[in-house]
Amino acid sequence: MNDKKIKVSIIMGIYNCEKTLSDCIDSLLNQTYTNWELIMCDDSSTDCTYKIAKRYAEKYNNIILLRNETNKKLSATLNRCLEVAKGEYVARMDADDIALPTRLKKQVEFLDNNKEYSVVGCNRIIFDDNGNERVYASEEIPNKYSLLKGVPFAHPTIMMRKKVYDKLNGYTVSSRTVRGQDLDLWYKFYKNNFNGYNIQEPLYRYRENLSDYKKRTLKAAIGAARTNYYGFKMLNFPKSKYIYLVKPIISACIPNYIMYKYHNRK
Repeated sequence: MNDKKIKVSIIMGIYNCEKTLSDCIDSLLNQTYTNWELIMCDDSSTDCTYKIAKRYAEKYNNIILLRNETNKKLSATLNRCLEVAKGEYVARMDADDIALPTRLKKQVEFLDNNKEYSVVGCNRIIFDDNGNERVYASEEIPNKYSLLKGVPFAHPTIMMRKKVYDKLNGYTVSSRTVRGQDLDLWYKFYKNNFNGYNIQEPLYRYRENLSDYKKRTLKAAIGAARTNYYGFKMLNFPKSKYIYLVKPIISACIPNYIMYKYHNRK
């Protein structure tokens, strides 16, 4: 890597994603913005994921590969990436998704020109392996009460100032954040009075198949409810809002196929 100061560190936990990883990395290599590093941490994959990632790391000097000896889950894996990140900004990416060519450029320009915002996300194109796709628009300027409806930023679309990640101490490693580590992050984010923005343009392709809904377990829902309870107290939400605590559990009780059809309705 040359002596030019890295502007953007892209962090990505990878685990058993051999079928999609190459397309994901290639979408980053095809970005119009080039001053970035990609930090991948393999979370003890059992397929060829590490081998594929290693091939890219050996070919490109701005791609860094770490490896967990045991499976530590996403929060701890992303924290390892943050420990070595050199960029002023940190972007997230998931290994089964695609960044559209101008994603990094437009997010860097936004943070450079809007110092009052600490994070920027974007709208996304949700697609599946059957060729179905739709555009999902995120709330343009969320606030802490947006958390009552769900996460205010699509986690893999975000770019955050590194100093903000540091202020938040990265991701919370806990039994309640094995899934939904981003939900916890946003409670900490708003507790510290930071502000965020979602670019009203789809800059990211987000893969979502029916099989992904199998992750909607009751255990994960209880973890989300625990995080909500923790967050509601942290942000001093009025007691009248506590009815929203059961929302993840109710959602988890709805059959996966019905939820998939609902989210993919035309």
